Amino acid sequence: MKQFTVLIVDDEERILNFLKVKLKACGYDVLTARNGRSCLEQMQAEEPDLVVLDVLMPGLDGFETLKQMRTFSSVPVIVLSAKGAYADKIHGLGLGADDYLPKPFNPDELVARIEAVRRRFAPSQSRKTKEAISVGDVTIDLKKHRTLVRGNEVHLTRIEWLLLSELAQNAGRLLLYDELLTRVWGPEYRDDVHLLRTWISRLRYKIERDPNNPVLIHTMPKTGYIIDLPVTEQ
Repeated sequence: MKQFTVLIVDDEERILNFLKVKLKACGYDVLTARNGRSCLEQMQAEEPDLVVLDVLMPGLDGFETLKQMRTFSSVPVIVLSAKGAYADKIHGLGLGADDYLPKPFNPDELVARIEAVRRRFAPSQSRKTKEAISVGDVTIDLKKHRTLVRGNEVHLTRIEWLLLSELAQNAGRLLLYDELLTRVWGPEYRDDVHLLRTWISRLRYKIERDPNNPVLIHTMPKTGYIIDLPVTEQ
């Protein structure tokens, strides 16, 4: 069975070597890159399972690297940054990062977050009980991992897919903030409502006719989200 492979991208050799030893000790296969260009090349050549990506690098910084990465890959990305401003976190998540960890960080926390990313994707396969669900003009094909909006296929990131499938399979039932966060990200994220709102906004932009006036995914203020019935199941 293939080991879970993590690509670490940082221009500081000291950090690369330390994290490589740490993650290998935890059972991961580890690749390293010291700049954005090398990261993109390794992404296409090696196809890692997860990327740990530093933001502050010379030349192609982490944000631009992530932006280019998302044109060809939806691999999970944990962003590391000495820039601790909340705006930078939102920017990174908006570009498609799955998590954001400010420097300096505890390496055990990084390992925990990598494990959380692994867990959040694994349960979706075992929970699928229907082949397809249609909600309004959106069809979610759970078997093929395809989303059709008004007959056209729309690419969703893994987080967007998990959010949509959770809401669709529970159509007609309000999912509380902490419930959605726990199901998609894990219990350690149950209070990160800003994270959830950011991803719901991204999802709405892809599937709603007017993301500013959503008719599919409804917000219950200070409570949660719901997709209304009727739902046609196939």
